[in-house]
Amino acid sequence: MDPDAVAKAFVEHYYTTFDSNRPGLANLYQEGSMLTFEGQKVQGSQNIVSKLTSLPFQQCHHNITTVDCQPSGPAGGMLVFVSGNLQLVGEQHTLKFSQMFHLMPTPQGSFYVVNDIFRLNYA
Repeated sequence: MDPDAVAKAFVEHYYTTFDSNRPGLANLYQEGSMLTFEGQKVQGSQNIVSKLTSLPFQQCHHNITTVDCQPSGPAGGMLVFVSGNLQLVGEQHTLKFSQMFHLMPTPQGSFYVVNDIFRLNYA
């Protein structure tokens, strides 16, 4: 397993799903998963998806500029750090963002998100 390839595939899947079908993100989280979105903590798959689908914009496009990853612990986890630009429909300027994912393997051989931290980066 190449961690960089796993991180790249995860990031591509996550943001494509976020931009086109946010409720489809539910299977990436479990009940113990936690999201911190702009300082607000939300726990559990359904609560996380409720938060993401209730954001004040329905359409957006993420343009990823960097993806960094590191192995995390003996259980096969991974830390994935993403930075990029967020383009909201109808807005002229993009918003810069950073997001960190802590991924853990599932018995089926895929990964789920244990921790997810999102922040807009203001200049």
